[in-house]
Amino acid sequence: MQNTLKTSVTFDGVGLHSGLPVKMILHPAPAGHGISFQRTDIELGNTVIPARWDMVERTALCTRLVNEAGVVVSTVEHIMAALAGCGVHNALVELDGPEVPIVDGSSAPFVRGIMKQGLRRLTDPVVAYEVLKPVTVELNGAKATLMPSDRTRIEFHIDFTDEAIGRQSKSLDLRNGAFARELCDSRTFCSRSDVETMQANGLALGGVPGENAIVFDGKIVESGAGLRHEDEPVRHKMLDALGDLALAGGPLIGHYVGERAGHALTNTLLRELFATPGAVREVTCDLAMAMRLPGQGLIWSEIPTEVARVA
Repeated sequence: MQNTLKTSVTFDGVGLHSGLPVKMILHPAPAGHGISFQRTDIELGNTVIPARWDMVERTALCTRLVNEAGVVVSTVEHIMAALAGCGVHNALVELDGPEVPIVDGSSAPFVRGIMKQGLRRLTDPVVAYEVLKPVTVELNGAKATLMPSDRTRIEFHIDFTDEAIGRQSKSLDLRNGAFARELCDSRTFCSRSDVETMQANGLALGGVPGENAIVFDGKIVESGAGLRHEDEPVRHKMLDALGDLALAGGPLIGHYVGERAGHALTNTLLRELFATPGAVREVTCDLAMAMRLPGQGLIWSEIPTEVARVA
């Protein structure tokens, strides 16, 4: 059956790119509602934005949603990943600003907040989207593919010039709480040269190395208490991919492969998937199918703490 939150959950912080303070409140929602965002700082007009692939204004550095009235919510990928990874199918996300709080740069604070309050099971079955045939998009040496699978699987390959990152690859079956256990605490990252460029263009104004982001400069790693995983960058890319794929409108059953892919390319992939005849179908999940979705089997004791794992 579909899930929602047992009660509302509040998060305070700043936006990664805007640097502005923001309060975010996750509210329970009825079956069939899905995930949507609402700007409470805007008094007039349509302030609700459905969390769907066709509401995405494609940008390179984050995932931004915009509705027909021009109302925007940015950097939604980490909270979308947390909701998907916890098995939350229905929620209203209220924000008093234009950007989701970055918290520690990962989804872990959201996962802990959601699961501390718990979920409430609803009476309607889960509706998912099953990939039926391969779809691929490519741009400037980056590639993203969705292939048929009987479960949600994410595979990612990255290659950075910074020696502390280099080439990293990882593949993960997202059943049995794997997102919370393996990915949710991996933080956003960038190169030192990118920080200077972004800030010169009015972005990354809320980023603080070691507090809510990892900054790599050749062999140097600015990450506060240390990396949480030796391959934290590729794990964060997988986290981002789950958040972006959650904009399908429901759980996506398929095998995603990203090769140097980013937010914009993953959204392009979803657009191609839904535009390709016979590539995807809507399915009502039976128990066996639902048990293979992200969020099923999540155990509180397996959710990472705030302690760094590796030096």
